Amino acid sequence: MSNPYLKYKQTSVTSASREKLLLMMFEGAIKFTKLAIRGAEEKKVPERCENIGRAFDIVLELNNTLDHKVGGEISSQLEQLYMFVTDQYSKANLTGDIEPLKTALKILENLYKGFAGAVEKIKKESEKTK
Repeated sequence: MSNPYLKYKQTSVTSASREKLLLMMFEGAIKFTKLAIRGAEEKKVPERCENIGRAFDIVLELNNTLDHKVGGEISSQLEQLYMFVTDQYSKANLTGDIEPLKTALKILENLYKGFAGAVEKIKKESEKTK
């Protein structure tokens, strides 16, 4: 791996905390959803499909990381949201319609804001106890 950017990116992923990895996954899903929207708007079917697939895979991974024993009801609600988002991706992929992608994007952005706020709150509280 001679590309310095790729090396940096790999190092940042392998050294990230669980919280940072979660946020990075949301960032990726949001980015690929936006790229899919652009592909749909520009009638670039391969670009739309590729980016939907990438976002879909990330959301599935987010779902797979849920711990229902620890998370209880919140995990179940997140699972339902993730499944809804993947359904929106499937609709958009089959029809080329942009609206399901916009719906998925809105949900992902709201979840990202919520998790980012929670991570920040945890950081501040842990700094106070040091």
